[in-house]
Amino acid sequence: MTIKPRLLQALAAASLICLTGPAQAHFQMIYLKDTALQRAENLEFALVFTHPFSGGPTLAMDEPRSFSHTPSQNGGKTDLRPYLRPVEWQSRENQATAYRASIPRELMRALGDHIFVLEPEPYLEAEEGLYIQQFTKLVMNVGGVPGHWAEPQGLPVEIQPLSKPYANWTGGVFRAVVLADGKPVPFAEIEIEYLNHAVDIEKNAFGQPEYVTAPQASFKALSTYADSAGIVTIGLPRAGWWGIAALNIGATKTHKGKPLSQDAVLWVQARDMK
Repeated sequence: MTIKPRLLQALAAASLICLTGPAQAHFQMIYLKDTALQRAENLEFALVFTHPFSGGPTLAMDEPRSFSHTPSQNGGKTDLRPYLRPVEWQSRENQATAYRASIPRELMRALGDHIFVLEPEPYLEAEEGLYIQQFTKLVMNVGGVPGHWAEPQGLPVEIQPLSKPYANWTGGVFRAVVLADGKPVPFAEIEIEYLNHAVDIEKNAFGQPEYVTAPQASFKALSTYADSAGIVTIGLPRAGWWGIAALNIGATKTHKGKPLSQDAVLWVQARDMK
């Protein structure tokens, strides 16, 4: 197979970004126990900046710039920042500031899809001398009524799902397109991590036991690239939560005089067939 010069140039540029950019494996989480509900109920969210496969260390979050909810029906975006409260999150290695949110059932009455978006304050990765800001989305559904799960949210960077993020069988394939300023990002660098520890949301902690043991360190954070149309395709080999991150794709490259990596994160839940 002959590789076209443009493809080689794009891959070389992506490799250069990888080498000169941050040592990643950081993932901004929006955790919710279940994303496919039969009916509306109170929701308990955990917003944690961490390394999901390893269960830590957890990285201290500043107060988020925004946390919002957009239902398929009955109106527009709701600001959820009044529901946020800081907590000390216990990882397997340390404690650090994270955020919890208790969202009342009344906000979830609409059937269909509900999109939650978090814009965190940039995090200073002191060892690398740069900032990381991960625009993070989670999509859930009430009652099985289809909605706007595939609609972009107008973020500087985002991952637009091409498959329902809340309706995936284990062993299936998930597809999405990487966007920056609403346009596809060809050959975007992608990182994927599995949430490999139980989440005790009431105790604000990860469980100590691992679900699976990585045979080697490279298995903890999987890497790939989007294709020439910005589309990424991943397998879902195990039930649970999978985080997908598109790295350093934002137009804003500096913050407070230091390099800034603006990443897009989408969380996907897979279930076993029983």
